[in-house]
Amino acid sequence: MRLAFFSETDDAAPWRDAITAAIREIDFRTWPDVGDPRTIDCTLVWKPPAGWHGQFPNLKAIMSLGAGVDALLEDASLPRDVPITRMVDAGMGRQMAEYAVCGVLHFHRRMHEYGVLQRERCWKPLAPIAVSDYPVGILGLGVLGSQAARLLLALGFPVLSWTRTRKEMDSVKSFCGPAELDAFLGNSRVLVNFLPLTPQTRGMINRHLIAKLPRGACLINLARGGHVIESDVLAALDSGLLGGAMLDVFAQEPLPSDNPLWDHPGVVVTPHIAAVTLASKAADQVIRNLRRILAGQPLEGIVDRLQGY
Repeated sequence: MRLAFFSETDDAAPWRDAITAAIREIDFRTWPDVGDPRTIDCTLVWKPPAGWHGQFPNLKAIMSLGAGVDALLEDASLPRDVPITRMVDAGMGRQMAEYAVCGVLHFHRRMHEYGVLQRERCWKPLAPIAVSDYPVGILGLGVLGSQAARLLLALGFPVLSWTRTRKEMDSVKSFCGPAELDAFLGNSRVLVNFLPLTPQTRGMINRHLIAKLPRGACLINLARGGHVIESDVLAALDSGLLGGAMLDVFAQEPLPSDNPLWDHPGVVVTPHIAAVTLASKAADQVIRNLRRILAGQPLEGIVDRLQGY
């Protein structure tokens, strides 16, 4: 079986070594040296160009190197009858949970405010906030969001969740659906976004949603840049509706040097590093699915194209 690998950011070597050591039948090819496209059985990819998959007429599977598949699904030419799989955790959940906790602690301990005071050379201790008075609202309580919830609960933060359909988790106050979104937002002093990017969630974090948060609430986005209307976030920061924002993902990446988010004192910018897919952690998922293809069995982690994840 022949596999074609494409990623402009990931080194193919660790993936090739792990996969070919586990399954000798795999002929691992790295783009552009894939040989005859008609002989490619599956792809392992991260953000290939639109139309890239159209050259492979005999695909049995398309495997994403990440948990998010929105970039793949935006390609209208993607073969409709080929299953798509995504990474389910693969070590990313812990990384993203750590990032979320880092952001929550940053805002809870008022570091965003101390940063402003430092630039002003102003020595001014601020009143502490009790952990119990700092509820964290998590948008999306899947494999990734639930790990962040557990870490935050262990630190004593009250945790709320909002999901499309009801999801229950011990010690987490559950909200679901459009009818319960306002109540969720109104009780969240910091909002952490773990939602998948779908047509329904694109642009969801906008001025209307932000206005429903408590005044001075903070935002952490480590899901997708397409969830956020950046101009609305900037306006909310300037007006005081938002107290701060920690953003790891953006509408355009790399973030252009002239984007005002870089210079805003209320914003922490990180370059899409909340979680990185590591071959040492994730290759086993790919290997299991390759064995399933060889055995004619159903794949793990199949994407529901209608839901977008």
